[in-house]
Amino acid sequence: MRPIVLALTAGLLSVPALAAPPPATAPAQTPAPPVKEVSPVTVYPATAAPKLVKSYPAAGQSLSAGILVLTVTFDQPMLSTGFDFGAAPGSPTLPCVKTPRLLDDKKTFVLLCTSEPGQAYNLTFNATPQGGFENVAEHRAEPATLAFKTTDGNGPNNIHEAMKAASLRDLDMPIEDTPNLPPEKPNPTGG
Repeated sequence: MRPIVLALTAGLLSVPALAAPPPATAPAQTPAPPVKEVSPVTVYPATAAPKLVKSYPAAGQSLSAGILVLTVTFDQPMLSTGFDFGAAPGSPTLPCVKTPRLLDDKKTFVLLCTSEPGQAYNLTFNATPQGGFENVAEHRAEPATLAFKTTDGNGPNNIHEAMKAASLRDLDMPIEDTPNLPPEKPNPTGG
């Protein structure tokens, strides 16, 4: 190629023939659409309704009255947040703490109660139409009942004896201390 000569008012300008061609302009890129955040979703396979498969006391069992650690075990992993239990119509109420605790097997709930001598207790589980015990796929457990009797008042008189009677380990304690609570401040008014 030959040099290109351009005429300008101020003089001549020449461009050598071996000069590199001007860089090609990149095609215009459209900006990427903004990223949209999506909540994580866990999809669980369809499951059968959980069933109560084991309890302490066992159905129909007679035991000495006293402190009782009631256990109910389901056939599949359960959520720790829902429960529905109570006395069946006509049955005496079994005094228990408000909330059962789900053990590390994810199938067994424990509940601290106190039974009275000479009573026939009949408990219901998931007897109401909403809420209650559910598996990890949020499938509601089948309704169930548990009937047992108490004899004399010579049963466990502390929680450790009650846990031993229920064949539980120390780490299966039905109640847990709340960790790291700030110490209570004294009331300056004295009340």
